[in-house]
Amino acid sequence: MLSVSVIIPSYNERENIAILVPQLHGVLAAREHEILVVDDRSPDGTGEVVEAMAKTDPRLKLLTKERREGIGAALRYGYDRGKNDVLFSLDADLSFDTREALKLLELIDGGADLVLGCRHAGGGSYEAPNLKIKLKFMVSRLGNAVVRALVGLDLHDYSANFRAIRREVWKKISTEENTNSLLLEMILKVKYCGFKIAEVPVSFVDRIHGQSKLNLFVEAPKFLLKLLKYSVQFRMRGA
Repeated sequence: MLSVSVIIPSYNERENIAILVPQLHGVLAAREHEILVVDDRSPDGTGEVVEAMAKTDPRLKLLTKERREGIGAALRYGYDRGKNDVLFSLDADLSFDTREALKLLELIDGGADLVLGCRHAGGGSYEAPNLKIKLKFMVSRLGNAVVRALVGLDLHDYSANFRAIRREVWKKISTEENTNSLLLEMILKVKYCGFKIAEVPVSFVDRIHGQSKLNLFVEAPKFLLKLLKYSVQFRMRGA
């Protein structure tokens, strides 16, 4: 089996990170792995929690960025420093079931180059316990349908940070986005280069601890502009 570097971007996730790291070790027990937490100097002490855990856990590393630039910048920072065969990333908020990571990794083992965890395809799920989360679900589902129509790829979730990519493939694409637009940019550039993309239905639940950092009314317009840019580039390349 291929070795794995797990990349977790974090900002104010102290309670969640203390739960997530042991979960990942348990899920990945059969594989050589490391866990890289990329923290944007969280004022709640997330970095300090990771440092304390890392003192007795050589597979865990804290990567501290000087300033908060966005999830895309944090992911790139971690991806560039992962040393193992596969780079696997997920959010720190416990919204994704870590056990489902094995489904993505099995497809990588089988020859896929990038595997996406998909909340919106058959078999996937998106928990929406209140009106606010229902709105996020509707925006996410509609937004991903628009992306699929514009870029012409039969994929159902371009915006979820629950994905695995071969390290050698990551090294061959050049990304520039600092926001969550990197998640879309990565998919299209992997496709540009002729690599194989697959998706796996996964479940998504609402966070218990902490608050979401995503502001839909701020990020959605930015994402739309980036979508238009990349969809034009993608079509011009004859994909």
